Amino acid sequence: MLVNVLVMLIIVQFIIGLLFAFNVINPSNEFLRQIYNSINSLLEPVLNPIRRILPATGAIDFSPLVLIIGLQIIMRILLEVAYTTV
Repeated sequence: MLVNVLVMLIIVQFIIGLLFAFNVINPSNEFLRQIYNSINSLLEPVLNPIRRILPATGAIDFSPLVLIIGLQIIMRILLEVAYTTV
């Protein structure tokens, strides 16, 4: 369940970031800015090491996608280990 919450936070952060970047939502919107900053402060320690490894791709940040894929792989491995030991 924790992984699902983390994936949802990553998706929300990514969508709000895109809305700010393409000026769909005004970045001076204080409510969304606070939500984005809160989620960003939670995810930055996890995303920064991935960003250092990935090559620079310009405006699009692929580190959230890499994190989601990595979390899914880890969950599948842990579930497989859990079901084979029972």
